[in-house]
Amino acid sequence: MLYSKIEGTGKPLLILHGFLGMLDNWKTLGMQFATEGFQVHMLDMRNHGRSIQSEEFSYEILSHDIYEYCQGKNLNNIDIIGHSMGGKTAMLFAATYPEMVDKLIIADIGPKFYPQHHQSILAGLNAVDFSTKPSRSEVEGILSEYITDFGTRQFLMKSLYWQEPGQLAFRFNLSVFTRKMDEIGVALPETAVFQRPALFIRGGNSDYILDSDFENIKKHFPNAKIETIPNVGHWLHAENPKMFHEMAISFLK
Repeated sequence: MLYSKIEGTGKPLLILHGFLGMLDNWKTLGMQFATEGFQVHMLDMRNHGRSIQSEEFSYEILSHDIYEYCQGKNLNNIDIIGHSMGGKTAMLFAATYPEMVDKLIIADIGPKFYPQHHQSILAGLNAVDFSTKPSRSEVEGILSEYITDFGTRQFLMKSLYWQEPGQLAFRFNLSVFTRKMDEIGVALPETAVFQRPALFIRGGNSDYILDSDFENIKKHFPNAKIETIPNVGHWLHAENPKMFHEMAISFLK
């Protein structure tokens, strides 16, 4: 079963992080939702964080992981928040098991196909040679040669941990992601439809959801609302957690 942190009591709310992330990215917001009548399940997705590491990686498998988690925890009538890769997983899960899902919040990702765009990030991560036992600052120095954005580097550094004294490692399964990078951009199947309420929240400075994508979103999610948080990018929930929380809680309530 997937590794999770559970906070609060009430209606189940699952939070699914994005590619190369982990549940800790959502800790602050998760704790907030837990004070508002939700039993919040923050999950580490397969090949991320403390969850199962495997050679298998696709949205079908990620969606089935969520199904097995819900069965194991006896969860039904759930709400889901999913960001980026976690959002695409949440879309497929809701369309596949609509009887299990009440409301869906998707953060800055659409159902469409996305071409590869993580090449420089994966190149930077693969440039780190852990056999030389680098320090944290040395790892960041290597990443900075490939990844100019400070926020992205800090996000990736959160998955760095001490495997044993003197030996750092990444928590995510980099070798599988490098081989299966195309899986991240796969479109939602044409036949996937979820009729219940859905909220898509996009970042005003992000190009993940364009105005031209609205029609495709409505095709898969006929009851979708689309809202924008101005002046934020793809990590909208981290850049403006207050507005993200306000939009999400008013929709969930």
